[in-house]
Amino acid sequence: MRSPRAELVAETAITLLAERGMRGLTHRAVDDAAALPPGSASNVARTRAALLELTLERMNELEERQFQIVGVPPGPGEGKALADLLAGLLHAQITQDRRRTLARYELALEATRRPELRRMYDESGRRFLEPAVALMARAGSPDPERHGRQVVAFGEGLMFYALAGAGTDPTLNELRLAMTDFLAGLLR
Repeated sequence: MRSPRAELVAETAITLLAERGMRGLTHRAVDDAAALPPGSASNVARTRAALLELTLERMNELEERQFQIVGVPPGPGEGKALADLLAGLLHAQITQDRRRTLARYELALEATRRPELRRMYDESGRRFLEPAVALMARAGSPDPERHGRQVVAFGEGLMFYALAGAGTDPTLNELRLAMTDFLAGLLR
């Protein structure tokens, strides 16, 4: 279990990544934004790599909690319920969890340049692919592994388009319709 100060440092780092981007994330900026004494963030995470790892770990914890809330996913023949579930998760990532989603994109780009972060980021992605595969298996997919990857990729595309692309924030109903159409193609 992490200390309350480490959680505060990680939460503040998430906010800074979302608001200022990778260049805006420094130990000093975390101290200032969190109203901590100078040097506090570096006491928790000595290096920039350690600060990025702490931040990614915290984001993973928060996202895992979000997926645990889902409970038992819909089964075969419950396409509407599955589309509703996935649309709700996406809508939350775009709206109420926007800060965390933007920070994740910043870390994703940084991971392309930092092998140590890439390993963590890839492991994080695998942990979120597994529930998607299980969800597609429960939905009756003939190829849950492939379809799970496709669901993740489609969802990531929708989120990126809304947050960083030329799109606007889709409504929950627009996401529901998009997921319904997408799933209909997968689960024919």
